[in-house]
Amino acid sequence: MYSILDIETTGGKYNEEGITEIAIHKFDGHRVVDKFISLVNPEREIQPFVVNLTGINSKMLHSAPKFHEVAKRIVEITEGTTLVAHNAQFDYRILRTEFRRLGYNFERKTLCTVDLAKQLIPEAESHSLGKLVRSLGIPVSDRHRANGDALATLKLFKVLLNKDLDKTIIREVTRAETLGELSQRQLRIVDQMPSETGVYYMFNKDRKIIYIGKSTDIKKRINQHFTSDTETGRNLQKETRKVTFELTGNELVAYLKVNEEIKRNPPKYRVNGEDLALLPNHNGEINQQKEPYCLDGKDVMVVDKGRETGERSAVLIKNGQVKGMGFYELNHQINNLRILESILTPVNGGVEVIKQVELYLTYKKVVDIIEINSPD
Repeated sequence: MYSILDIETTGGKYNEEGITEIAIHKFDGHRVVDKFISLVNPEREIQPFVVNLTGINSKMLHSAPKFHEVAKRIVEITEGTTLVAHNAQFDYRILRTEFRRLGYNFERKTLCTVDLAKQLIPEAESHSLGKLVRSLGIPVSDRHRANGDALATLKLFKVLLNKDLDKTIIREVTRAETLGELSQRQLRIVDQMPSETGVYYMFNKDRKIIYIGKSTDIKKRINQHFTSDTETGRNLQKETRKVTFELTGNELVAYLKVNEEIKRNPPKYRVNGEDLALLPNHNGEINQQKEPYCLDGKDVMVVDKGRETGERSAVLIKNGQVKGMGFYELNHQINNLRILESILTPVNGGVEVIKQVELYLTYKKVVDIIEINSPD
């Protein structure tokens, strides 16, 4: 669980700044499940350059709650979460300073999207929030206001999670978690899984991925693992300490993600054919129904359902090879090949992958298949 955070301050001397606005979006890795947005009366003057930058002035804050009046809500919404912010060191320092003034020791794990972006999008010309999200085609409004910047950070974080094939983020978050012996409550984690399409990851007590799979019904699939009488099933039941998942909106992206991540994070247990193949029955009678869709030499983008309303998935195919996958919200993100490639996660698909994609396009309905032209 994450708390996507942004804070606006008065400016001034180090450790003497006051908070003027705060926005927190509690994010479970898939959806925002709670949020808190408020102006804050800092009980001190705001530096003129900050007023010009944010538009927040002392008159606006006259009737706003003071920090001690919102402190309890901040503690509650961030409890058990990892704070995520662009330049997290700054926001975390400011929060801890305010709480210290109240005599309270505020401690949370943190993740910085600046550091993550430098690892996962090293080719970006700038890793400042404004320039980075603009280069990724992420829509932004109310820049330099807490909620506008928090929403931009949230959308950036979603891109980073999708690009994080090595699971750097989830490993960092789970590092500090205590994973004891497998209990009945932990075994029933299946009840917390969604009945939706996506990829799931099973971890052991050492935070190692022991199995990666995909399903159109993650809840049902995890239940099958926990009730299976096969050797692998019994091993998973014995060793699993944590299960995480990522929704993909459709099976094509789930398939590509599983195949790519198995290369990067080979799980302890061999993934079975159902979780590796897109259309396991492609040698059966379905081959008699339609003329196979051919991608040989084509430059196209396959558009399909995304993870939530207003979002689409994109699978980029160049010269008949799968090159990337990802998600977008605005059409201009896919109309510009440079922006498109910057938001997509690279895929190195081989012969079997392209064969599966061709079969999928033959027998499954997608939103659109768009021919693309490379820039001059």
